[in-house]
Amino acid sequence: MLRYFVADLHLDHKRPDIIRAFVHFLHEKAAHGQELYLLGDIFEAWIGDDAAPEFLEPVYSALRTLSNSGVKLYFQQGNRDFLVGQAFMQRIGAQLLPECQAIESVHGKTLLLHGDQLCLDDLDYQAFRKQVRDPNWQAAVLSKTVPERLELARQLRAASREQTAQKAMDITDVSLAAVSQLLDDEAAPLMIHGHTHRPQIHHDQSANAGIRIVLGDWNTHGWYLEQDNLGSRLYAFSLPLTQASIAAELRDSLAAPR
Repeated sequence: MLRYFVADLHLDHKRPDIIRAFVHFLHEKAAHGQELYLLGDIFEAWIGDDAAPEFLEPVYSALRTLSNSGVKLYFQQGNRDFLVGQAFMQRIGAQLLPECQAIESVHGKTLLLHGDQLCLDDLDYQAFRKQVRDPNWQAAVLSKTVPERLELARQLRAASREQTAQKAMDITDVSLAAVSQLLDDEAAPLMIHGHTHRPQIHHDQSANAGIRIVLGDWNTHGWYLEQDNLGSRLYAFSLPLTQASIAAELRDSLAAPR
């Protein structure tokens, strides 16, 4: 089983280089796998399936082509695209995952999360997260006009940037106690998440020596995790994508248990 995992692309009209790089990744890398996991914040903002940005049509088309070819697609909502729904899943041929999804991998039981629910030390953010994940709040937002929703998204992004800039790095990272608790509660040796933009493979994350793989955000580099029966490998490639930067660099790896 060959799987790919990505998160935090924050696709936006201001970064056409990332859009092109992602489409390239889908055609040249993900197309060779059996599964692709999109673990949140794939979009910089998503105001509803009925208002999918037209400039991202190459992405929608590439994802649908991937699905039609037999690659299984899975989407997990992040803190920027929590309004992605079933209509969009049908459009691209993907399955919407819950906030925490367990799968079996070569490493054993593996937990998949966007990761923001683990940032428990950021009390302001957790209050915000509770609000925007509430079905009644979401229904109220989706009942607004598209211009009204666009303005709300702009306000939320601006507030998020301002608040994040004022917080210490450890506040915006995951709570290690929460990581350890979840791994132990689920009896899982491995967790994969995004959100923090701090790509790395962390060891000894729980009482049972759990491992946590953090996916990187797409900015100066594109990041992806490749997983097969040999283990998991975290790769990065330079952006903007050029012929010289297409070859990805192995940044970290986790071998399959013997």
